[in-house]
Amino acid sequence: MFNYEQALAHPLSVTIVVGVVAGLAVSGACILALRRRISDDVYHAAFRRWRSWCWLVGVIFLPVLAGALPTMLAVMVLSLLCFREYARATGLFREKTICAVVSLGILLVAFAAVDHWQDDRLFFALGPLVGALIVVVSIPSDRPRGFIQRVALGVLGFALLGFSLGYISNMANVVHLGETHTDYRPLVLLLITAVELNDMIASLINRTLGRRPFLPETSPQKTWAGAIGAVVITTALVTAAGGWLFAGTPVAHPGWLVGLGLLTSVLGQLGELTLSSIKRDVGVKDVGATLPGHGGLLDRFDGLVLVPPAVYHYLSLALGEAGPLGSEAPFRILTGSWGG
Repeated sequence: MFNYEQALAHPLSVTIVVGVVAGLAVSGACILALRRRISDDVYHAAFRRWRSWCWLVGVIFLPVLAGALPTMLAVMVLSLLCFREYARATGLFREKTICAVVSLGILLVAFAAVDHWQDDRLFFALGPLVGALIVVVSIPSDRPRGFIQRVALGVLGFALLGFSLGYISNMANVVHLGETHTDYRPLVLLLITAVELNDMIASLINRTLGRRPFLPETSPQKTWAGAIGAVVITTALVTAAGGWLFAGTPVAHPGWLVGLGLLTSVLGQLGELTLSSIKRDVGVKDVGATLPGHGGLLDRFDGLVLVPPAVYHYLSLALGEAGPLGSEAPFRILTGSWGG
């Protein structure tokens, strides 16, 4: 759970960390070099955004590199903070009981990931069980008007921000991948980095080559060129990195790798559009202001809300008899003494 000595055991982990740090250094140097050529407002906005990225990289990478337990706890905190932003933006925060149940569900997801009940039965059961509990606790208030809306907001919030993000915690149970017998770190780092790069690539193409709007009512700045370009480039990057990471496993087949890249890019963009739809519906530009230059945490990590469960089950399917992901890890870390 705290094997930090293996933090950079896989060369892909080293490549990702060095690449991201180098990217931050170069972008920071570019901002400083352009200081006298751009307006103060543009400079300060760019610097705030860059500073937020530096903070984010540290907050994301350090727990992942430190060990499985820090990773799981970091995901739990991220889920709670993202749900808090979601609840305030949608007005769900007024429904104290529903918010309490969702928060409890997020804590249970973290517990299930840490405990790693055999075949992840507890983890997978929490999706429908917490959803059903949200329905049940909404009944005693005797307020049938608005019942569907309250319940739907609660279930959607838990599904996206508790259960879906929680799959990253479940991935932290991976003990070895491929012929190098490395652990979860390069997989989680690749997943997060690929999703964020997918967003950056799409944004860059939208601003430079984008012409035809893509769902203009939902996200006016997105274009077909950006969406397609991100799919092509992200798929190529994930395919190349995946061949390195999954060497010696069935996933290393080009077909599986291309599918993994497509899944990551397409669902990453759909996750962003999901949050954009929510924001347009409630009439807000950002769901929070935690990160200067980005908005809230959910604004920054919206691309992750659909990707983790799809990648987990896709890889488990591709691994065949060697799967599912994490099957080689010890089970019932916390509840083993309860018997059974």
